[in-house]
Amino acid sequence: MIAEGFEPDFPPEVERQVAALAARAASALDAGARDLRQLPWSSIDNDSSRDLDQIEAAERVAGGIRVRIGIADVDADVEVGSPIDQHAATETTSVYTGIRTFPMLPERLSTDLTSLNEGADRRAVVVEFVVSPEGAVSAPAIYRALVRNRAQLTYNAVGAWLEGTAPAPQKLAASADLTAQLKMQDEAAQALRAQRHRLGALDFDRPETQPILAGDKVQGITAEKQNRAGALIEDFMVAANGVMARTLTDAGVSSIRRVVKSPERWPRIVELAAQHGERLPAQPDAVALSAFLQKQKAADPDHYADLSLAVIKLMGPGEYVLARQGEDAPGHFALAAHDYTHSTAPNRRFADLVTQRLIRAVLAKQPAPYSDDALAAIATNCTLKEDAARKVERSMQKRIAAVALAPRVGESFPAVVTGVTPKGVYVRVFDPPVEGRLMRGEQGVDVGDRVRVTLLATDPQRGFIDFGR
Repeated sequence: MIAEGFEPDFPPEVERQVAALAARAASALDAGARDLRQLPWSSIDNDSSRDLDQIEAAERVAGGIRVRIGIADVDADVEVGSPIDQHAATETTSVYTGIRTFPMLPERLSTDLTSLNEGADRRAVVVEFVVSPEGAVSAPAIYRALVRNRAQLTYNAVGAWLEGTAPAPQKLAASADLTAQLKMQDEAAQALRAQRHRLGALDFDRPETQPILAGDKVQGITAEKQNRAGALIEDFMVAANGVMARTLTDAGVSSIRRVVKSPERWPRIVELAAQHGERLPAQPDAVALSAFLQKQKAADPDHYADLSLAVIKLMGPGEYVLARQGEDAPGHFALAAHDYTHSTAPNRRFADLVTQRLIRAVLAKQPAPYSDDALAAIATNCTLKEDAARKVERSMQKRIAAVALAPRVGESFPAVVTGVTPKGVYVRVFDPPVEGRLMRGEQGVDVGDRVRVTLLATDPQRGFIDFGR
């Protein structure tokens, strides 16, 4: 963490501010805020998540399903320029190392005072919109409210139930109203996703690695793929972020946008499509790429992860940019979204907290709390620190994988090439899902090529995993 420019420990003045916040009333209905505690709010997150940034509720209305997303009102407790804010502005993100999480905000705040915990009254910024049966979004609104999460649910349990591979989790089985609520949310999310795909949004297969621990010892690693519950939340967050971005634009204020520009290596993506018998346009085209990926996922689901990973690598990373008042900002190529920001995880990402402050100023008809120069500097720092966080997380993933793979030196694995750089060629094997450097036979390969590799050596201390052909 320190090597990548992070400050893992909170300074004393931050701890003192947290103690003062904890001494205050846990929540109150602020002037102008709505009391929405009676709505059937629930959250869906990872099994181990304790910093709950958003909750959801839905109702059927004329024209479709009204979706409400309640986002933790972190700004209500963290003032601009306060010690907590200064630390968060430097770190910009929580870092997840697989073994330990380094939170952007102190845990007393992010997992308690501002977390939308089950059964607790909390302040929130609510984004609402109506989803038509065709997936169109209308009737957007944003306002402040007091909310209460009635059920903290998990991706694994809800996803398996929605997919029909497991019975309903206990909280759903005990409540017909909550069951109906989740089915309605899933219906709205499916409509949103179908419309996003029609517009060219890309659907990637991105398994996330998790260590298998016995006490404090790594015994192995496993991969968790996104399920239907994860897709539900993703669809809602994309829609909410779009509403937030358009609201700020309509209000005539500058903001921070999350963008993925046209793919850095589109010609190589065209080559990969040709290898699968498909033809893509010479110029980047999200709709054509989305159609190709969906066709390949249906035709060859067993190898779709290989292709998906290669396209992700060829797309290039996302970044934060300043969207000046009155200027047209670049969009998010992968999401096929022209207007997109990050706003739904203010406990975990500083860019989201800044966006929340901008929208609260709009709602209160007050001047923006940041100048354009300040927003540009924040966007740059958030991009740099996000890249640094990825380096920390990849480094730890390699250390964990090196421990897990140590007994398997000499074994052969199918792999896909994920990187070709001046520093070397990198490949990823899929069972277990780990990445390493190709130390032998690296000539003549490019990103997306499928190869057969042998594990040559591992070095847990340095996180090295070496393969050869």
